[in-house]
Amino acid sequence: MKLSNRVLNRTLLARQHLLERSGLGVHELCDHLIGLQAQDMLPPFVALWSRTADFDPETVSKALDDRSLVRITLMRGTIHLVTPPDALRIAPHIQPELEKIPFRKGFNFGALVGLDPEEVRAQGDEVLGDEPTPAATLREHAATRYPDRDTGAIVQAWLYQLPVLQTPPRGRWGDSSRPVWSRVQPWLGASLDPGYPLEELLLRYLRAFGPATTMDMQTWSKLTGMKKAVEKLGDRVRTYTDDRGRTLYDAADATLADPDLPAPVRLLGWYDNAILSHQDRTRIVPDGNAPPLRAFANQVSPILIDGFLSGVYKVFARGDTASLRISPHAGWSRADRAAVEAEAAALLSFSEPDRKPVIEILDPGADLRP
Repeated sequence: MKLSNRVLNRTLLARQHLLERSGLGVHELCDHLIGLQAQDMLPPFVALWSRTADFDPETVSKALDDRSLVRITLMRGTIHLVTPPDALRIAPHIQPELEKIPFRKGFNFGALVGLDPEEVRAQGDEVLGDEPTPAATLREHAATRYPDRDTGAIVQAWLYQLPVLQTPPRGRWGDSSRPVWSRVQPWLGASLDPGYPLEELLLRYLRAFGPATTMDMQTWSKLTGMKKAVEKLGDRVRTYTDDRGRTLYDAADATLADPDLPAPVRLLGWYDNAILSHQDRTRIVPDGNAPPLRAFANQVSPILIDGFLSGVYKVFARGDTASLRISPHAGWSRADRAAVEAEAAALLSFSEPDRKPVIEILDPGADLRP
């Protein structure tokens, strides 16, 4: 059976809870989506606000404090907000790939060339110990132990080599303070679980992002061996083809969405996984290319109209004013503009409740900088 791009779009949006806001709790949604992108403080909150009804951001702050949610480096080597069971069972798949990064010749312009990886790991193991350690303290230890090396590169190596996570206060609502790092076992009181099969993780990916190709799965996870893992699922998956004849896999009991379902305007956070989790992004990005990662790094975020990336926005909060500036990718209808303005106003009311909201829709393709 061949699936049109519009079927893939509506199915993705439905599985991401972007067609209508869900009644799921924060923990349930994090589990379903296999974590929320959380490189910075705000994006997971925007992700939850855009996907759930009556979202209270303090639920995330409390969950970080009581350790029922954690911020940990997982898929694509980036920080995700996940439940502890996912932290413990997904990290063993990701950790071996992370540990290769610091000692590649191109890492920080060869800053660690000539060092013994096991000796560096042992030093990091000793420095981190069993108590949460601020990033500044890690840098101090790195400078003492490796005075002739780039301290930032040493700290990065430790954070890749050792299973660690970020502890509060960073990640609480409104708190973008510098990271404090802890080893996983002392913080969660449990060791990593290496027995979680890759195929089970991929089946969950399909339930949240499918149908998808094996290359989509690899793009999402940055892992290899997708084909072999999918084969182990046997009749738990079914196959389709897309418009280009590529094989798409899906959970056998998952349903496809009606391509004629209406898709409301949604404003997502930068680095949202709905945009970044497929090799072929045409199901949500019309030209197949999301804004460059450097744009996301500058807190430029996607706007979906009729389910597709149709513009970007950025919030500038200064003094008593919060300005949400919007750059459409093309001309919008009057109805689209009104819907975007309404959603933008709702987002500012959520994210900047104490500031005066200002919404600016610029000319198509305009620079967002004031």
